[in-house]
Amino acid sequence: MKAIVSATIRLRHPEHFVVGEDSIVDDFCYFSTKMCIGRGSHIAASCTIGGGVQWQFTMGDFSSLSAGVTVWCASNDYVRDLVMPVPNGIGAIEHHAIVGDVTLGNYTGVGANTVIMPDNQIPEGTVVGALSFVPPRFSFERWAVYAGNPLRLIRMRDRESVLAQVRAVEEGLRRRDRP
Repeated sequence: MKAIVSATIRLRHPEHFVVGEDSIVDDFCYFSTKMCIGRGSHIAASCTIGGGVQWQFTMGDFSSLSAGVTVWCASNDYVRDLVMPVPNGIGAIEHHAIVGDVTLGNYTGVGANTVIMPDNQIPEGTVVGALSFVPPRFSFERWAVYAGNPLRLIRMRDRESVLAQVRAVEEGLRRRDRP
C-alpha cells in the first residue's frame, strides 16, 4: 500500500523526502532536513524535524513519532554563541553549532512533545516517553524505555512480545498484498 502523506506538511527540501510503504505522515509537520522514513511508520501531527539539508533524519520500519515531537539535527550552542541568524553580508563568524544526523532504528517510538537534540542514534526497539528531553549524543541501550528530563532508563522492553507483533503485522501485509 502506498504511503499517506498529508497535503498540509511543509518540506524545505522535497527532493530529499523518502517515505516507505504503509507509512503515514500527518498534518502540519515541518521538515528541513533530508528525510528517510521506513515502512509501516507514523509521524503524527505537528512534528518538526529541522537542521538543514546537510543533515539526515532516518526513521526505521514500524516506528513512530507522536504528536508535537521536535527533532533537531542542528542547534545553536546557547552557552558560547549568539542565538540568532547572522544577517547576510556580515561575513563568517565563528560559531559552535551542535550538529549531527538523528537516526531511529526499527521498532522505535517517541512520545508526544519530546525534544531530541542533534547527533543521536536511537537503537532498535528503544522508546522514549512523552515530554522527554534527549540531549545530544545520548548513549541508549537497545530494547529499553527512557523518559524524563534528565533522560533516564525506566525499564527494558519485552523484545519477544514486540517481535511477535512485528511478525503478525508482516504476515498480514503479505496476505493483503498477494494478487
